Amino acid sequence: MTTPLIDPFARPISYLRVSVTDRCDFRCVYCMAENMTFLPKKELLTLEELDRMCSTFIRLGVEKLRITGGEPLVRKGIMTFFQGMTRHLDAGRLRELTLTTNGSQLRRYAQDLADCGVRRVNISLDTLDDKKFADITRWGRLAQVLDGIDAAQHAGLRVKINAVALKGFNEDELFTMVEWCASRDMDLTFIEVMPMGDLGNEDRLDQYWPLSDLRARLAERFTLTDLAERSGGPARYVRLNESGQKIGFITPLTHNFCESCNRVRLTCTGELYMCLGQEDMADLRAPLRASADDAVLEDAIRRAIAHKPKGHDFDYSRQKVDGQMTRHMSHTGG
Repeated sequence: MTTPLIDPFARPISYLRVSVTDRCDFRCVYCMAENMTFLPKKELLTLEELDRMCSTFIRLGVEKLRITGGEPLVRKGIMTFFQGMTRHLDAGRLRELTLTTNGSQLRRYAQDLADCGVRRVNISLDTLDDKKFADITRWGRLAQVLDGIDAAQHAGLRVKINAVALKGFNEDELFTMVEWCASRDMDLTFIEVMPMGDLGNEDRLDQYWPLSDLRARLAERFTLTDLAERSGGPARYVRLNESGQKIGFITPLTHNFCESCNRVRLTCTGELYMCLGQEDMADLRAPLRASADDAVLEDAIRRAIAHKPKGHDFDYSRQKVDGQMTRHMSHTGG
């Protein structure tokens, strides 16, 4: 039996987030620059290499696979990858295959995803206002995303909305978003904006809306009950007693969730980031391409996991962004 992946702090690594492309049909202001220079095709893992890489991680104990980007559904031929992963679901080796998407391509792919065993999707949506949506995504159309949500629910996919909390942008939509998600039977998770990319520290400070404040505003209208459940990611959940809906909070800045971290992130070029908030990474593309023997790749993965840090350094408390990452969020993937 293959020895599972355990990091230096006795945390089993059972969750892999995989970016399949750095490209996206949006240009969200907190994720990437408007005029991005994307990677040449030869640097990206092929779909066959992504299959081999993910299959190796699954063999080493990964039970949850989340596909991200950029926007994963703009990757040409991506459904062949999803179709390939169904064999691990069917065999019981993979517990969950899911993705995070901006929703723009779901009208086209929702039913295919459901047919491949995807049961739920996370959709990034920060506003329900057409103009604000166009402003924050630069290139996006809200109607296209809403249509994608309709398609996903029609295909039987469970939808969770991820909204980045942005001061001065969507504060006034807090209850609108909550009530809209409740009306559609969708869970909602709020995320604190992370200090990533090259937009400058001041921009991040101006955007930062601590979820402790957001939660306090919710408590003015609803009775909040903390939930013990975890979805395999960093979110902490509450139940709004009056509506019965579940609200998540991802708080890398006001609450350090590292003690239970079971995740690593693989970029579309084969770089493995052991922590979203650290620059340290391991190149897995080289051993993957150097040998057809998976033992070489397995050894590289184990050596990488041995360097997983205890936690990240994101901090806004001193009115500057400590631990800021120079890479764009789109580079690491969701």
